[in-house]
Amino acid sequence: MRDGEQGEEQDSEPGASSQQGFVRSALIFYGILGCVGLFWRMSVPGESILHPPGAGEPMMGILSAGALGVSLGLLAVGLSELMTRFSSLGEALADVLSEGLAGIGRADAILLAFASGIAEEMFFRGALQPAVGLFWASLAFGACHFLPRRELALWAVFAVAMGFAFGWLFLWTGQLVAPVAAHVVINGINLPRLAQRGAERVSRPADESDPPAR
Repeated sequence: MRDGEQGEEQDSEPGASSQQGFVRSALIFYGILGCVGLFWRMSVPGESILHPPGAGEPMMGILSAGALGVSLGLLAVGLSELMTRFSSLGEALADVLSEGLAGIGRADAILLAFASGIAEEMFFRGALQPAVGLFWASLAFGACHFLPRRELALWAVFAVAMGFAFGWLFLWTGQLVAPVAAHVVINGINLPRLAQRGAERVSRPADESDPPAR
């Protein structure tokens, strides 16, 4: 019995090490992305990455903007849940995304949610949008979520829509904290759930595996 337990531990170590490597690589990438956005915006004299260019005083305070961002994030999570439950394409998307997150702990998933939400908003909304405008920044955001796979097509479309929503929120509130809050809420809820979904799929017996995507 003891030998069997040791064997199971040894078999799980490569997977755990691989996931830790993925988390570290992702954190490094998001750190670089956030710094690029920050230094890009700092290169424009008199502008701040925290506010849209030429907007003057923000239309909302930080707390109000953050609360609005949280509300948008919760709405987006609700929409993604509906797509997962009531559409075969949404279910297939959740399954594919969960594959890459299987084995990631809840703490690491939440850490990735904060890192991705902050860094991507610093770059796409804080730096890119002032340079190219809402339309092109939103398309670029969606393009970065595009992969040539049928199950992931909905992900790119959803990303474009959320890019427009985040960008509009940035312009309307005058605070980068608003899209950051929305993005972090979405990832903070969805990433741990996807990681759990992936872990359950991996541990599911072969005869209980999901049928092919419809």
